[in-house]
Amino acid sequence: MLARGARGLRAGLAVLALLAAAGCNNSPYPAGAERSNTLFYSFDERSPRYLDPTASYSNPESAYTLQIYEPPYGYHYLKRPYQLVPKSAAAVVKPRYIDKNGQPLPDDAPAEAIAESVYDIPIRPGIRYQPHPAFAKGPDGRPLYMNLTREELGDKRSPWDFPVQGTRELVAEDFVYALKRQATTRIEAPVYAVFADFVIGLKDYAALVQQEDRKLLQGLPEDIRDKPFLDFRQWPLAGTSAPDRHTWRIRLKGKYPQWSYWMTLPFLAPIPWEADAFYAQPGMAENGLSLNQWPVGTGPYMMAEFVRDRRHVMRRNPNYHGETYPCEGAPGDKEAGLLDDCGKPLPFIDTLYVTIEKERTPRKEKFRQGYLDVPEIERPEWGVEFRNDADDSDAVRALQEARGFKFPLMTDISNWYLGFNMLDPVVGRGATPEQDEKNRKLRQALSIAIDWEEGYGRIFKHKGGVAAHSPVPPGLFGSREGQGTFHNPVTHVWRDGKPVRRPIEDARRLLAEAGYPGGRDAATGKPLVLNYDFQRAITPEFKSENDWMVKQFAKLGIQLEIRATDFNQYQDKTLKGRHQIFWSGWLADYPDAENFLFLTYGPLGRSKNQGDNYANYDNPEYDKLYRQLQALDDGPAKQAVVDRMVAMLQHDAPWAFGYFPWGGLAFQSWVHNGKPSVLIRDMAKYYRVDPALRAQRQAEWNQPVRWPLALLAVLMLVLGWVARRSYKARETATARGTAAAGAGG
Repeated sequence: MLARGARGLRAGLAVLALLAAAGCNNSPYPAGAERSNTLFYSFDERSPRYLDPTASYSNPESAYTLQIYEPPYGYHYLKRPYQLVPKSAAAVVKPRYIDKNGQPLPDDAPAEAIAESVYDIPIRPGIRYQPHPAFAKGPDGRPLYMNLTREELGDKRSPWDFPVQGTRELVAEDFVYALKRQATTRIEAPVYAVFADFVIGLKDYAALVQQEDRKLLQGLPEDIRDKPFLDFRQWPLAGTSAPDRHTWRIRLKGKYPQWSYWMTLPFLAPIPWEADAFYAQPGMAENGLSLNQWPVGTGPYMMAEFVRDRRHVMRRNPNYHGETYPCEGAPGDKEAGLLDDCGKPLPFIDTLYVTIEKERTPRKEKFRQGYLDVPEIERPEWGVEFRNDADDSDAVRALQEARGFKFPLMTDISNWYLGFNMLDPVVGRGATPEQDEKNRKLRQALSIAIDWEEGYGRIFKHKGGVAAHSPVPPGLFGSREGQGTFHNPVTHVWRDGKPVRRPIEDARRLLAEAGYPGGRDAATGKPLVLNYDFQRAITPEFKSENDWMVKQFAKLGIQLEIRATDFNQYQDKTLKGRHQIFWSGWLADYPDAENFLFLTYGPLGRSKNQGDNYANYDNPEYDKLYRQLQALDDGPAKQAVVDRMVAMLQHDAPWAFGYFPWGGLAFQSWVHNGKPSVLIRDMAKYYRVDPALRAQRQAEWNQPVRWPLALLAVLMLVLGWVARRSYKARETATARGTAAAGAGG
């Protein structure tokens, strides 16, 4: 027994030694990861829903799509104002204009004379796609994986499970295919309505595709997941073609100056038909193999791991054509060290390692510990939040300064707002003109009652900003924000040289005129209960904001019920029109007022046409003005149209305008070249990390606390000594008893 007790004590001490060794590293990553050329950051709640470039349009998705896909154009990383630069295109081109008789027009021709705009975009030769089994071929030159059966696919759940990968050159026909695919019936196409207004023949093409798709699906179960390949190469589209291997032609109706901006977005990134065909094979959808999880692009990175709702890993694309870090920038960039890497090849970083963090507090703590290089790569408010933490605590400020955290700030083009679903019978359009007017007054009353200056100017400073009086942020041509006496006359009055929110009595008067005096239905006496469809799960951080919103409605005696879902569920709800009041925001796609005013354009209604008009606002006069706006260059005529559109939105109040947020990013001291921007989403290739410094700082900032282990060791030794002493005492007592029994015998 003594031998067994000694073995037990030794085993216990061995366990302690292992615990001590483990206690030296509390990193959430594999051993040695901190020394690799990797950028570590996090994502929120759920994996992205769409990485298919035809469908992807949300901010969280852009953190992936624009690292992997490469549209024709992009923006210069450093220059402000923003400047278009070629990406997969060889140059940024101007359109040529043609009149109704097919004759060329000068560049300064009036919009009404232009029947057609033609873009001939040169595609950079020599660009190749990332490795992918869709391109794999055997020795005979025939595709290896284009006629798979369900049994041959087996349990493969990643493109990297296929033993052979291939590639091919990017050609103009891949852009033609991508534009045609906007007419798809197979997946959400949120900007189809915009493109259909301009791309010649696209509406008729969509009708043809629907007809052909019905033929393909005839006789198949409605819920079949693996639908036959819808091959857009079969049907020509008048508005797009490839005159040669490296020229992409686009033909638009009339004049649309913003088209060049659309060519910076994933919707017009190239799609190889082989990828579309590969993912249409039996069993692919069931195995999670699609463009939504495994994009196929020409950009600097490619998806290497996709573990839903846990981890996404992007690695350097070995076939990337390459580019160099810019040598010019905006004033102050040189002094900030942003030109130090001038002319060096991109990307600098080998791997982007993205893990889920569902709450802000642990995410912030991991940043403080050095385990996140940036909290989130695409969110523009982290720097503001960390700066506010420092303002509230000298100890926090001292820690931030000691650790060298960097929080560059920006004033950029984005907004947050509260929206009303205009399809809802209570807060939206009324069934009669009289009811419609009452519902408008209800929206106006709520717009007055929500005190954005208090909530996001003084209380939630980490997300704060300046109260908005229109949807168009300052800094864009057409915006009147902060100029002269401009204000929203529905919600504010001009007093003492500034806009002042109307008193709550004005809101109560409007509420009574809407048929809800004191927050009760005048006809039934029942309290008015409204539903707030919040697009995130309620964490402690969001709870305080939602509690504040409930109090804003309570000023009018209105009960606000919170219906919170995760982002993907929220998307489903809005597509079906089942939302009532909602919270949303917009980070600009391109630097033009049209990019914010299109959020209330009728044909882009969310619930009818899968667009980004989540309010489902539909005003024929507004829509007519919007179509005029699309053809206008910056100038007095454009300003007049923007002014009229803004006035309509102020009066109809489909949004409570909310606020224009302050912005800023958060970087560790070992992350270089970080510059805040809402528009630039392929930022990862410009970032550079110093892994050696990261490893050193993580070790310094996360020294293990060993005294509990030491105390446990002492306790185990004491227990061992007591056990040994007790054992010896029992042995002695037993020996004495045996001796006494022998003497008695």
